[in-house]
Amino acid sequence: MEKMWRHAHTGSIPHRPTQRKMLTGTYMQSEQPGMPAANKLLACRLEGLTLRYVLQATRHTRQHGHRLDFSGILAARLPTQRISVWLPPGYTAGQRAYPVLYMHDGQNLFDPSVSAFNKVWAADQAMLQCARTGLIAPHIIVGVWSPGYDRSRQYLPNWLAQQAPDTLRQHIKARAQRAILGDAYIAWLSGPLKACVDRSFRTRPGPRHTAMVGSSMGGLISCHALAELPQVYGRVAALSPHWPVMLPPLEDETQDTLINLWDAWLQSKLGAPAARRLWIDRGTDYLEAAYAPYHARATERLQALGWALGTHLESRIYPATGHNEDHWRARLPEVLTWLLR
Repeated sequence: MEKMWRHAHTGSIPHRPTQRKMLTGTYMQSEQPGMPAANKLLACRLEGLTLRYVLQATRHTRQHGHRLDFSGILAARLPTQRISVWLPPGYTAGQRAYPVLYMHDGQNLFDPSVSAFNKVWAADQAMLQCARTGLIAPHIIVGVWSPGYDRSRQYLPNWLAQQAPDTLRQHIKARAQRAILGDAYIAWLSGPLKACVDRSFRTRPGPRHTAMVGSSMGGLISCHALAELPQVYGRVAALSPHWPVMLPPLEDETQDTLINLWDAWLQSKLGAPAARRLWIDRGTDYLEAAYAPYHARATERLQALGWALGTHLESRIYPATGHNEDHWRARLPEVLTWLLR
């Protein structure tokens, strides 16, 4: 069964009141296999927008929560965006405000039928499992879908190409093919998207209650957000961050240059932890084996900056694990329990 919900622009449009946009989509009452997740195209920016929706309490939602999908979102300098919002069980039962967890690659979080590799993180199940222990509060999850072919350039921090030596810079730009979008993406996440989420749902908006989790290139842009916007994000986990960025296996000299770039950036931008918390990890199989020197240097640098292991920082190695959603799903409850406690 599907129910229709409506999005309404809450602010007036000066001089042209007849052009107020009413946006429609589809709210999925349950998450049964084979049920389509896509909504009708919104084709609208989020600035000034409040999302209107209908939530119906059923046996399913009381146990598993609600999921809403919003597609066709226009964002400045970015490809068209799409988000999935998961609301914990009990959201409809009172007026409680919830912390928010933002996650990248949103198409790979909940529903295998729309995922890139028919594998998902099962982020809602991980959150339920962790919340039941009482060690963390249940969080709203906002999954931002990656934009297909543009994924790498959307998750790549701009500074890396700007500060790289000429040869490395040209290689990065050649692989990106078009403009690098990491700065624009983080500006949209922390600005229009977060403001819209905070208007549309009962949230706790401060950095202590705003977290971000990503893997691979999504891990890189998550670290970037923690360093550049500590007033917004106080908790970040980067699972298998792809430190070599969009590059193929590197020669030793190029790898050393890239490791030194990351090290210098962490030293100059991240600073002392204050109340922030960061999780980084890697596996050991296939691509993950190449992360070893990057991971070791990053851990060393973070500790030198005062990020104490177990308190502000978790740096883990997972033997015999690779670069895929199955392995990230398996450790996500452990990640969330530490990060969000």
